[in-house]
Amino acid sequence: MNSDIREIQVACFSLKDDLYAVDIMRIKEIIRPQKLTPLPQAPPFVDGIINLRGAVIPVVDLRKRFNMEARDVSASTRLLIVKLSAQTMGLVVDDVTEVITVPVKDIKPPPALSEGAVINKLLGVCLAGENMVMLLDIDRLLTMNEVCSLESLA
Repeated sequence: MNSDIREIQVACFSLKDDLYAVDIMRIKEIIRPQKLTPLPQAPPFVDGIINLRGAVIPVVDLRKRFNMEARDVSASTRLLIVKLSAQTMGLVVDDVTEVITVPVKDIKPPPALSEGAVINKLLGVCLAGENMVMLLDIDRLLTMNEVCSLESLA
């Protein structure tokens, strides 16, 4: 993170019973789920692609990406349309809860004892009221090989 930045605004969302957040500067828009076109050769965490105003966008289910129990789309399910360094992508989340401002000094590194599919994709953790929020580094959600694979499929 840029050392001149004193605070960031993040969009908080839930996956299962946990709260996550993404810097709002990386989010292009938040939409309701749309009709997906499956991609037969895609990795298991890719639900398919959508056509968003003429742009073909791959959709990644974060529950699947983080090896969580799958969930059916509900009225609260949202797609975060985010900009990665090389590509725009949709992220399926259970729901978007709020936008908060977080002082950079309050962002702590993830616990060293943590492990699993999520931990190496975090910028850090912070508190939102009484709740612990995990800040995702969306540039680390996919490996370079996975990004290249999606670009060739879409």
